[in-house]
Amino acid sequence: MEWEVVIGLETHTQLKTNSKIFSGASTTYGAAPNTQACEVSIALPGVLPVLNQEAVRCAIKFGLAVNAEIAPRSVFARKNYFYPDLPKGYQISQYELPVVGKGALTIQLGDTEKVIRITRAHLEEDAGKSVHGAVEGMSGIDLNRAGTPLLEIVTEPDMRSAAEAVAYAKKLHELVQWIGICDGNMQEGSFRCDVNVSVRPKGTDTLGTRREIKNLNSFKFMQQAIEYETRWQIETLEDGGTIQQATVLFNPDTGETRAMRSKEEANDYRYFPDPDLLPLVISEADKDAVRADMPELPQAMKARFEAEFGLSAYDASALTAARAIADYFTATLAAFGGEAKLAANWVMGGVAAKLNEADLDISASPVLPAQLAGLLKRIADNTISSKIAKEVFEAMWAGEGEADSIIDSKGLKQVTDSGAIEAIIDGVLAANAAMVEEYRAGKEKAFNALVGQAMKASKGKANPAQVNEILKKKLG
Repeated sequence: MEWEVVIGLETHTQLKTNSKIFSGASTTYGAAPNTQACEVSIALPGVLPVLNQEAVRCAIKFGLAVNAEIAPRSVFARKNYFYPDLPKGYQISQYELPVVGKGALTIQLGDTEKVIRITRAHLEEDAGKSVHGAVEGMSGIDLNRAGTPLLEIVTEPDMRSAAEAVAYAKKLHELVQWIGICDGNMQEGSFRCDVNVSVRPKGTDTLGTRREIKNLNSFKFMQQAIEYETRWQIETLEDGGTIQQATVLFNPDTGETRAMRSKEEANDYRYFPDPDLLPLVISEADKDAVRADMPELPQAMKARFEAEFGLSAYDASALTAARAIADYFTATLAAFGGEAKLAANWVMGGVAAKLNEADLDISASPVLPAQLAGLLKRIADNTISSKIAKEVFEAMWAGEGEADSIIDSKGLKQVTDSGAIEAIIDGVLAANAAMVEEYRAGKEKAFNALVGQAMKASKGKANPAQVNEILKKKLG
């Protein structure tokens, strides 16, 4: 039997606010345990939650970015369950009336585009954290994270492979950083995915029993977890077993998932509207104010790069893969004022290669956009060749100064004097008579070898186009 995997994602996106969603306590990461747990966080009697308006603005931003419905009226609910890191005994979330409704995000795998439907995105507070092993034989509770604002983004079960799920998660990860609502730091838990996986016979419409893989904070682990879970479910069914709905954890050391507990249903949480919070009302004016503050979105910028600068779809996609890359490119091009393709090639080529080698984000590049633009100007006006430009760039990366000063100090200025180049070529022809005869006998490779000898004789400084042109004339 041929099987089909069905996948949906729930992503907990930590919102980039200075304070918690229902109190003024700090959300700064890394503070000593329980130093940011205020009266609201630890649920002292008589305290009341007050909604953080910046968290609401973040939710509206996301809704606008995925062309979603934004509810004019949404309601906060109490999700009741017991856990040691939840002092209130309930989590404030949204249930029947979320702030963001149906939207969509388009992913791309190779040449194929696919629309992933977003069911909803709702505001909620994070819980605290259990800390194991800080004291031998004991566990502790850190409530610093309790009350941190989250936007939980839920998809329809539209993905049919681990690759599609990872592509969606990466696209969402890029988007929430692009619009400035999340720092995207997966190691610190700012972006965590729960993945619902089920399998069914291919060609059927009925959904299988799903198991939810919790708290995946790595795209690599997500891929591994889905692939293992898919194989496990198929093997279980083919062996005559049944799938029980459950919450499972992924162990990256073994590459396996294991059941943690049976999966709860919504009625297990006894949701009811929170009596301490009024309904959230969002007006058209509220949406317009957020819309006016929105950055240009990746798809719109990609289309503009193609139309305005004549870049290919591939180049435009690469340059808009992340906000920091797009900002670096546009700043470089603005300072350069020349051909966009040349700037794009260097951002995607030389700069990207050095960043990968040093494991740096482009925002930490030691070569600033204005400095790269200085190098591009010297390439464009033929002061240096493309080959010499790589040497200059290496020196710039090492902190040796601006392009002009490096070119001057190292004597790298390109030779464009026809007479000087002609003299170099005469010497090469005289020293390589056999190679000249090979070329005249019809061996085209000999011409390239002669060009190489001329460039070597000029120490790479001769203008390559002039070398080619003069050499062709000399060889008749």
